[in-house]
Amino acid sequence: MINKKDILNKITPVLEKVAHQLGLVLLEINFVKESGKWHLKIYIYSQDHQITHKDCEDYTNNISEYLDQLIPVHYYLEVSSPGTERKLKSPLEYNVFKGENVDIKLKQPIEENLKVFMAKIIEYNPETGLKVQLTDTDKIIEINPKNISQIKLKPEYKI
Repeated sequence: MINKKDILNKITPVLEKVAHQLGLVLLEINFVKESGKWHLKIYIYSQDHQITHKDCEDYTNNISEYLDQLIPVHYYLEVSSPGTERKLKSPLEYNVFKGENVDIKLKQPIEENLKVFMAKIIEYNPETGLKVQLTDTDKIIEINPKNISQIKLKPEYKI
């Protein structure tokens, strides 16, 4: 029997260390069974540039040896970028994507029935919440993360 939580606890420090050594940020790790096969899905990010195939390849080459020692079953490894329209899932991501445009859906409306809107992430503070600047009005508001139903990157496509 495989204990996913134990495996994730063993591999996370290694994955974070290697990401840091390569100038990357480890955003998310999933160890899941799909169609009877184990998959380790890792999402990495760079503050300096968009993630390339070379970044994924370098990261994979640097972690493979360690993972094979720490994971006691056959698995498929997937290393990728977070994607341009990623759903943000943690306070770490609020800080990583500071300055980015996002679509936000709240569980309960705030200020003037505001429930679904576009904004730019200003900062995240665990004490005060997520500070954003509304796209339509440039007004700055703070949101309790517990009230966020979904927050997703809103890329700017240039034509």
